[in-house]
Amino acid sequence: MKKISSGKVREIYEVDTDKLMIVVSDRISAFDVILPNIVPNKGEVLNRISEFWFNYTKDIVKNHVISTDIKDFPAEFQKEEFKGRSMLVKKLKMIPIECIVRGYITGSGWKSYKENGTVCGIKLPVGLQESEKLPEPIFTPSTKAAEGHDENISFERTCEIIGKDLAEKVKEKTIEVYSKCAEYAATKGIIIADTKFEFGLDENGELVLADEVLTPDSSRFWPASEYEVGKSQKSFDKQYMRDWLKQNKWDDKNPTPIPDEVIKTTRAKYIEAYELITGNKF
Repeated sequence: MKKISSGKVREIYEVDTDKLMIVVSDRISAFDVILPNIVPNKGEVLNRISEFWFNYTKDIVKNHVISTDIKDFPAEFQKEEFKGRSMLVKKLKMIPIECIVRGYITGSGWKSYKENGTVCGIKLPVGLQESEKLPEPIFTPSTKAAEGHDENISFERTCEIIGKDLAEKVKEKTIEVYSKCAEYAATKGIIIADTKFEFGLDENGELVLADEVLTPDSSRFWPASEYEVGKSQKSFDKQYMRDWLKQNKWDDKNPTPIPDEVIKTTRAKYIEAYELITGNKF
């Protein structure tokens, strides 16, 4: 089976002219670098969380999932190692924009706001504190870099790249999907501070949600019980791993293995997020 992409976490294979297999590995990346350790079961957790959200948001926008049942997979993928961590999906013409939505001011958005009161060219109210909820979610797209860091861009620049009509539609669906899911997550004790989506167009030119949805890799999940404005938050996502790497001055030019304890804690955070969101035991 032809492998057409090997990302930081996902392997993508071409099944035929209109279908792909996406396999989610246990690799973990931080600061755009794949770390030397794997996190056991991480791929399965991510895949199952995405599956849950794709199902939950299909009334808002179509998605690319054909099946997550191993019986429906091509023969090459009907093996135990692919169970739970793979999806048979529709091949799309992908839109070259990362669709980022922020409901809270944190991360690079907080850094930008402190410098000039804006995030991706959007003027925000004066006097916001770190991690504060925004008056309404904002759409802050970025370009998809083949290598290195993605670059934040304005909505106007998005219109130039993909056309005004498509940009408007992508913005509307990004905010709509985020808002519905953030509202649901809040009932489970999770604040979704921000996330990123990817969209494609099908053979009829219709907008389709693709890639992964609201996983701990593509989003910031905060425990609502410990949320406190004015500082950075504890999280269920890989922020824990990022923080550990920063504190220990980990060097990506000379990557050393990460202690088992850190891997175990990271794995537990992923599983806890899955169980809270879906209501299922992992």
